[in-house]
Amino acid sequence: MASNLTQTLLDPILAADPAGPRITFYDDATGERVEVSAVTLANWAAKTANLLRDEFGFEVGGRVSVLLPAHWQTAAALLGIWWAGGEVILGADDSADVAMVSGDRLDEAPDTDEVLAFSLDAFGKAVPDLPIGMTDYATSVRVHGDQFRVAGSGSAGSGSAAAALDGRSVDDVLAAARERADARAWTASDRVMSSASWTTADELIDGLISVIVVGASLVQVAHPDEEKSQRRAETEKVTGNLAQPG
Repeated sequence: MASNLTQTLLDPILAADPAGPRITFYDDATGERVEVSAVTLANWAAKTANLLRDEFGFEVGGRVSVLLPAHWQTAAALLGIWWAGGEVILGADDSADVAMVSGDRLDEAPDTDEVLAFSLDAFGKAVPDLPIGMTDYATSVRVHGDQFRVAGSGSAGSGSAAAALDGRSVDDVLAAARERADARAWTASDRVMSSASWTTADELIDGLISVIVVGASLVQVAHPDEEKSQRRAETEKVTGNLAQPG
């Protein structure tokens, strides 16, 4: 097993089904629908990892404060952090090296050396009126390469015992994710629909990592319209729902 969390999650699905849908994102408030394959998710993760390392001098063992909603771009950013050997800290943390913050929460950004602002716009528009000293994610990430070379395996913080998520090690995160997937009997053929948030480590493990770790795909819905739920489940061929008991 690869010691890097992102490689452990992505390598199997890239080998088995690189072009199939990995995350299908809906926003019922805007009508947005974006479908992201394993290859596309990996490319965005690599671009994020390269941005962190090349522009911010981010090093293995660094910490990133994340204030982002459950969104396909958030998934890519998280995978990018882990690929670069970093630890995700959910919520504002002034002691982090970098912060990633959505455009509607800029006033909550911690006092870190670097702040990446996310518009989360489907067409890659920048955050409007971005304060001086913050970096726009959408416009910055696109110029970076979609392949990432991990630092030497002997680097501190790169192993499976390194902190990956709110002080939890890679091994602990993977074990928790597999346990939750097993409890629901999910397999690689499942399509899991969810409108759950990713604001805590348990929510993130439950709502994202447990789906990816078994090779299943996620249908993530923001601002869900319950009247559309049944039709969407049929259209997307949903086989599991996080709102239902496992």
